[in-house]
Amino acid sequence: MSASPVTPADFRQMLVELTAELASRPLDAALDAWLNAQHGASSATYQGLKAACLDGVRDGWLCDREGGGLRYGRIFKPAADLQGFSVDVVDMQNLAGPHHAHPNGEIDLVMPLDAEATFDGRGAGWLVYGPGSAHRPTVQQGRALVLYLLPQGRIDFTQ
Repeated sequence: MSASPVTPADFRQMLVELTAELASRPLDAALDAWLNAQHGASSATYQGLKAACLDGVRDGWLCDREGGGLRYGRIFKPAADLQGFSVDVVDMQNLAGPHHAHPNGEIDLVMPLDAEATFDGRGAGWLVYGPGSAHRPTVQQGRALVLYLLPQGRIDFTQ
């Protein structure tokens, strides 16, 4: 955890800085590679966001809802300062969440809390799903936090 607890305002500022770098970039494999190269698991960005998420979960302003075996919550609705992204954080342990589609794509930051934990087969770092993609988000081999950036907050849950 960070030396001084991160507040929701601090967290938002971190995301404002990051999303400014994402403006106008297509959500595709090139963005996935760029995020992992520039802001991957060993970067200050990743470490700062993970510490903020841990503080938020501990202090109750992140993942403040519970259902289906997972904790979750939308901390920020889509906004101009976030380049139109909404921000959600989910706390999952060895389970598959509800199937959903991403009309505009989805950017995920995978933060394993158990060393071997994966999200959709990926360990620590970024995972980008393009527009029109769909999945059943799955954490295996332990517990992980996942931060979701959704363009215009769009997510369509399926039956």
